[in-house]
Amino acid sequence: MKAADLLMPHATFLLPSISRFGAQRLSAECDAALGRGDRPPPQAPGRRAQLLRHVDLPGGSWPIAALSRQADAGDAAGAAWLRADPVWLRPDINGVRLMAHGEALLPTQADCEALLPALKPLFGDAGFLLDAPAPARWYLRLPREAKIPEFTDPRDVLGDDLFEHLDSGPEDRRWRALANEAQIVLHNHPWNAERAAKGQPPINGLWFWGGGTLPAEGIKTRSRHSAIYTDDPTAHALAANVCDAGALPPRYPAGPGDLASDLVFDLTDTRDLAWLEHEWLRPALTALRKGEIDHLELDDEDGNLLRLGRWHRLRFWRGAYSRSISRHDP
Repeated sequence: MKAADLLMPHATFLLPSISRFGAQRLSAECDAALGRGDRPPPQAPGRRAQLLRHVDLPGGSWPIAALSRQADAGDAAGAAWLRADPVWLRPDINGVRLMAHGEALLPTQADCEALLPALKPLFGDAGFLLDAPAPARWYLRLPREAKIPEFTDPRDVLGDDLFEHLDSGPEDRRWRALANEAQIVLHNHPWNAERAAKGQPPINGLWFWGGGTLPAEGIKTRSRHSAIYTDDPTAHALAANVCDAGALPPRYPAGPGDLASDLVFDLTDTRDLAWLEHEWLRPALTALRKGEIDHLELDDEDGNLLRLGRWHRLRFWRGAYSRSISRHDP
């Protein structure tokens, strides 16, 4: 992207992996309109890589625990932090699978008050403080100099066998042992029987991830975006550190008030392609045609990018977008 383009009104949509839409398809009209844009080479796949394309962090670091802790409690300075989020683990014939984590479990303050006292001695003996300023986000406070392994984000593990995401280094084995002990405590806790009686999934494990310390001052100057709108707490914590952060609106907010803005809209939670087309893609294409924005960018979790400019609509010879995401056309 040229430096001059960054001064122009610009909208970016973060999209889920294409596989999340199953057999759903865009309308022929919308598919053709999107297919006329530029298609850069595929980028790294995954949610973390997607967010790091839009939020600058030093040296490729991923201290999401410290960033979200600062957003949740304002006390992240001076320590290292690790997320220890509540999860639902389900054994099957091939191993143990991560079925849900965090907000998906609909945890409450009552869950925290019941379960954390049973877990705190386990981590206290290891020199770590466990607490939960938000029911869906649990934290371990560690010494600032602590060596923390590179854990996999829970979003990238959902539905997988846990053993596919485990490393075997000395530090990894230590944390795996702590996770196993926490799983035993939670599995045997009577509170999970009460959750089951209410038709709720158990909170029978913890998932460690996002370890690190707060980035140094100055990182707030490193974003090309003026605002990021998202309902994902992880993306919100990152955005709050680099630019304005807000909740995702119900549809694309086209209008003159956005003309000086470079806005990102995080749509990765949707599984409804018709909603995405009618409430977001079509209004954004209309805004592009009217000159309310100069560029529209799509970035999906598979690493596919599309950059559509105002005059690209004249490229009537281009193929459909749905074909371009399965192979890179020059």
